[in-house]
Amino acid sequence: MKIAFDNTYARLPERFFTALPPTPVGTPGLIAVNDVLARDLGLDPDALRTEDGLAVLAGNSVPDGASPLAQVYAGHQFGGWSQQLGDGRAVLLGEVIGTNGARRDIQLKGSGPTPYSRMGDGRAWLGPVIREYIVSEAMHAFGIPTTRALAAVTSGQTVLREAPFPGAVLTRVAASHIRVGTFQFFASRKDLDGLQALTDYVIARHYPQANGALGLLNAVIDAQALLIAQWMGVGFIHGVMNTDNMTISGETIDYGPCAFMDAYHPDTVFSSIDQFGRYAYKNQPEIAVWNLAQLATSLLPLMGEDRDAAIEAATQSVQRFSEVFNDAWEDVLRAKLGFSTAEPGDAALAFDLLGRMASNQADYTRTFRSLSSETPEKTRDQFLDPNSFDAWFGDWTARIGREAVSPGTRQAAMQATNPAYIPRNHRVEAVIQSALLGDLAPFHEMLQVVADPFTQRPGYEIWQTPPLDGEAVQHTFCGT
Repeated sequence: MKIAFDNTYARLPERFFTALPPTPVGTPGLIAVNDVLARDLGLDPDALRTEDGLAVLAGNSVPDGASPLAQVYAGHQFGGWSQQLGDGRAVLLGEVIGTNGARRDIQLKGSGPTPYSRMGDGRAWLGPVIREYIVSEAMHAFGIPTTRALAAVTSGQTVLREAPFPGAVLTRVAASHIRVGTFQFFASRKDLDGLQALTDYVIARHYPQANGALGLLNAVIDAQALLIAQWMGVGFIHGVMNTDNMTISGETIDYGPCAFMDAYHPDTVFSSIDQFGRYAYKNQPEIAVWNLAQLATSLLPLMGEDRDAAIEAATQSVQRFSEVFNDAWEDVLRAKLGFSTAEPGDAALAFDLLGRMASNQADYTRTFRSLSSETPEKTRDQFLDPNSFDAWFGDWTARIGREAVSPGTRQAAMQATNPAYIPRNHRVEAVIQSALLGDLAPFHEMLQVVADPFTQRPGYEIWQTPPLDGEAVQHTFCGT
C-alpha cells in the first residue's frame, strides 16, 4: 500500500513516545471501510479492501513511510493521579495531509501491547470497536468535532474480558492524539524542555494564532467549551472524562462507556465504572473546567518567571470557561427551540422545558424532533403528564411568534439541528450482539442511519424508537 505519510510527531524527542510496530494478528477479516473518509485522506478505499490493505489495517504490515509509535502521557483518572499512562493498546502509524490540507493521525487501536499497557493485552474486542465506529461517525454527522473511524477489522483471535470475545482492530483518525495528560506527563517530571517542545508543537499544529502558553490555554478552553455545549445538545454522555481522554485539539476521543440519553434527566450516568456519577451528563461542563485547570497548572512554568502573576492569569483564563460555555450552550438551546434571534428570557424558557422533561421522563431526542415538526403540539405525547408540556407550550408559541421567519423556515432550521436518529444504546447493543453471531447487516444499516441523522426517512422508524421495558441499557463498559 502507498500512503503519503508526513510524520511530524515522530520527529519530536524520543521521550515523547516509544517507537514500535503493531503486533500482528492471526487471520484478519474486514468489517468496514469508510470510503468517504478514505478519499478525504487521499487514500484509495478499494486498496484498503485488498489483501495488502487488510494487512495494514490489522497491523500485520507496516506501509512504507510509516513511523509506528505509542505515545506516552499521564493523567487523572476519576480524579486519581497516574504519573504514566500512554497508548496501552494503540499504535500511531503516522500522519497524512488530506485533500483539504488538514493534517490527520492514522492510528490502529487494539493493535497489541506496548510499554504502556500496564499488564494489559493491548487488544480490543469486537463490541467496543463497533460502538466506537458507529458513535464517532454519528458525532461527525452531527457536526461535532470527533475522532473518526477509517476502518475496522476482525483479528481472528480471542480476547478475554468478562468472557472470551472475538478480537478486532479499529483504524482511528484524529487531528492529533495529544491530550491534557500529555502536558501533565512532562510537567509532573519538571521536564521544561519537553514541555516547551510540546507547547511549540501544539501551537504550530493546532493553534498557530496562539501567543505562547497562555494563548494556547485560552484556545483549548474555547475549543472545549464549544465541544461540551455540542455534546449536551444531543444528549451525549462521554462517561470517562479523564484528563488523558481530553484532546488538546478539541475533538471527542475515546468512546468507551459513552452513551446517548433516552429519557432526559441531568443526573444520567451509564458508565459501569462511574459509581459516584462524577461524569454524569450534568457534570460534564464542571469536569471540563477541572481538566482544564490541570492543563493550566501544567503550563504555569512556561508563563513567565513571576509565578504569582502566572497563576492569576491562568486562573482568570480557566474561570472564563463558564462564560464561553454558557454562551455556547444557550446558542445550542436557541437553535433547538427554533429561535434565530436572542431574547433575555430564552435560557429560562429552555431550562423550564428541560425541567419538565426530567419530571415527565420525556425522551430527549424525540421531544426536540417533535417540536420541530409541522404539529409541535403533539410533543405533549412525550410527557407522562401532557398538561406539563401544555403549560410550557403557550410560552414557546408566543416566543416563536416574535420571530421574523415563516413556520416552514423555522421547522427546516430546527430539523437541521435536532436529529431524528441517534445511536440509541439498545440498538447499538443489538447490533453488537448480531455481529457476535456473524451478522454485520444491522451494523451497516445503523451506519447508514446515523450518517444522515437529520433527514427523516421511511423504513427507519425502528431506529427512532426508545427502548421498551427490558430493552434499556443501564450500563456501558470501557472494553479494556
